[in-house]
Amino acid sequence: MRTFDRIVVDTNVFVSGVVLIGSPPRNVVNRAVADGVVLFSEDTMRELAEVLFRPKFDRYIGRKEREEFLNLLVAVAELIPIVQVVRECRDPKDDKFLEVALNGRADVIITGDGDQLAMNPWRGIAIVSPKDYLIVEV
Repeated sequence: MRTFDRIVVDTNVFVSGVVLIGSPPRNVVNRAVADGVVLFSEDTMRELAEVLFRPKFDRYIGRKEREEFLNLLVAVAELIPIVQVVRECRDPKDDKFLEVALNGRADVIITGDGDQLAMNPWRGIAIVSPKDYLIVEV
């Protein structure tokens, strides 16, 4: 079985995982943190914080819990400096995840984004949905 040690998690998966307790995205986040090294860049972390603190999520989870999640993530994840710039995704806003994967020597990108999923595999890096990540034995 394939092992994914270095993992990029897209913002949509993180947000769903934080907001929807007991959901497959929550299981993805828990598993990625427990079994591998989660990679992020300044841009991907900035986007995650911006999206996670949108007022529409206030009814699902308190700000304090979201802050605690981000603080824990920063403590356990690896910040990847972006040296090699990527401009290859159909949606240019998604290039930042490809950049983290390339610069951080990732094994996998976990995303629900169709533009990224359509690129699987990309430069030898698997791009999988949360569901597919959960069925792979590590």
